[in-house]
Amino acid sequence: MVLSQCYGAIKYTLVIVNLIFWALGLSAVIVGLWMLVDKTFMVSLTQEQHNYHAGLYIMIAAGALLLIVSFLGCCGAYRETQCLLVSFFSVLLVVIVAQIAVGAWLYGNRDRIEPLVKNVLTNTIKNEYGEIEYRTHTVDSIQSGLGCCGANSPSDWAGSKYGGPHDRDGIQLAVSTGSNNIYRIPESCCKTKDNELCENIREIKVADRVHDEIYSEGCTDKLLGVLEQQGLTILIVIIALGAVELIGLIFSLILCCAIGSSDRYKA
Repeated sequence: MVLSQCYGAIKYTLVIVNLIFWALGLSAVIVGLWMLVDKTFMVSLTQEQHNYHAGLYIMIAAGALLLIVSFLGCCGAYRETQCLLVSFFSVLLVVIVAQIAVGAWLYGNRDRIEPLVKNVLTNTIKNEYGEIEYRTHTVDSIQSGLGCCGANSPSDWAGSKYGGPHDRDGIQLAVSTGSNNIYRIPESCCKTKDNELCENIREIKVADRVHDEIYSEGCTDKLLGVLEQQGLTILIVIIALGAVELIGLIFSLILCCAIGSSDRYKA
């Protein structure tokens, strides 16, 4: 009787575990599709375009696989079907091995993140701001949200397609050594936006000191700090997910063996 109650508890715990998998899988698919459609996510500036899209496709595929796993596990546990439980165990084991492999690869390549972020952010500011709409919105969001300007400093805009250098009439100059050369910075670099002061101080003479109402720090270090914080959160979530997956693996094996023993006893 006690053993039967124990198996019943395992059965319904496994159902709950698979409902958690279903929710996580659905969330991964929705967020992945959202990030594909909305290109203004801050993380998009930390990767080259093809790598970013490849990562999103992998995320969507992983979410879809988790949905399949949750279906197999939930149906197998609730209906006490040995075949579905074996399929659930096998697929979940593959998922866990893949997660460990990806985690090891990311840990081994963690030193590449900082130079990659610097290169992509610098290239976006110099060549893509004002040229590609979603990149422009992303940089504006980063500068306004993090309180920074340029990749390393506001002077980065002097060498950009958007910033100049320009003369006083706004005509872009080919040579930046003249005493009247001016470069522009975006409105998102201003501490207080949508006012006359911001509009006036956005044009800066090359090598001059920037106004106090303009953010003086670059965005690279601040963006790396945000990514580090988010990385810690993601690590905690992955560890928690791994623990839940391990519980699902063990419980499915126990329940599968219990169903097999029960079938032999009935025979």
